[in-house]
Amino acid sequence: MVERGDRAPCRFHRHGSSSVSALVFATGAVALWSTNALVGKSLLAGHPVSQVQFLQFAGAALVFAAIRLMGRQKAAAATASTALVPLAVGFIGLVGTMVLQYIAFASMPVIEANLVAYTWPLMVAAAVIAFENPRRPALLGLAAALGFVGVALVISGGRDHTWFEGDLTGYLAAFGSALCMAFYSVMVGRLTTSPDRLLLPSSLVGVALTLLWSAREGVAWPTGVDLALGLYLGAGPMGLGYYFWSRALKLGGSGKVAVVAYLTPIASTLLLTLSGERLTTIGIAGAVLVIGSCVAVGLERSEVQDYV
Repeated sequence: MVERGDRAPCRFHRHGSSSVSALVFATGAVALWSTNALVGKSLLAGHPVSQVQFLQFAGAALVFAAIRLMGRQKAAAATASTALVPLAVGFIGLVGTMVLQYIAFASMPVIEANLVAYTWPLMVAAAVIAFENPRRPALLGLAAALGFVGVALVISGGRDHTWFEGDLTGYLAAFGSALCMAFYSVMVGRLTTSPDRLLLPSSLVGVALTLLWSAREGVAWPTGVDLALGLYLGAGPMGLGYYFWSRALKLGGSGKVAVVAYLTPIASTLLLTLSGERLTTIGIAGAVLVIGSCVAVGLERSEVQDYV
């Protein structure tokens, strides 16, 4: 009995240390992601999606390659079947999310596209209700529903025009982007593959695909500040952002980390508003609903992990 009690503080210390590290990584990811829509908006004003995406994937590939070279973890032997799942998760999570998100940015008002694309934490909450048997599913479902209502209010109240100002392709792309990121967030913590090994192949595929896409359009390439901003989008929000988020999920699961994740649409919307995008009183009320639902869902997931 004494020996068991002696081990308990060690386990608690390791758990607490992992939770703090997870929150630090998650906060770093959110800080980088919050700048994505604002910088992307400025680049898309003068350059096609294909070029912006090529610069993003190139910058991300450089970051993942650098992390891989600095790491000393040896890869476990993998068969074709066991290697396929991480490749699919990385491709859907990275290439699927980012390509669809930027198609949405180019097809509809960026402030709307950003909010729809960042409903993925609410989709993760819905997945928890469906598959993980939470302690209070009704409370979790109500919180998630209020979050979607809040997003709807922000979308409808963010402008003085009617709903769905962009074309249908943009809304479908933004929703698809959210689904891809929700899938990635659910799956990445279940894989033993390190984040750099998971994301580097997908970023290289993204480089190849967007290079072919850009060559087909045959327009002048960005230079100077635009080139630097494009590479920042890749190295920052895409590269380090995804790496930090993957590390957070592997260290702390999706409990307390979920609270931080929900701050992304709020922070990015605030930056867009400061850049000139208007948000009305209705939009602010919607943002309050989103924040409230984020905290409720995150606390519920956190309680489940502490109880377990």
